[in-house]
Amino acid sequence: MNEDTLNMEVRKFLKQVGVTSQREIEHAILKAVEDGRLQGSEKLDIKMTLELSQLDLTHCIDGNVALE
Repeated sequence: MNEDTLNMEVRKFLKQVGVTSQREIEHAILKAVEDGRLQGSEKLDIKMTLELSQLDLTHCIDGNVALE
C-alpha cells in the first residue's frame, strides 16, 4: 500500500463530499424557506453518516446549522 496515494485518494473523496454536501444542504434550506417550511431563524439538527462497507465502518457526526 502506498500511504501517499491513500492520503490523496481520501482527501479527493472528502473534497467531493464537502462540496456536494454543502450545495445540497444550502439548496434544501433555501427551498424550505421559500416554501414556508422554515422561517429562516431556526437552528437545524444535522447528521452525516460515513459508511465503508468492506471494513464494517460506520461513523456518524452530529451537529447543527444555525440560520441566523
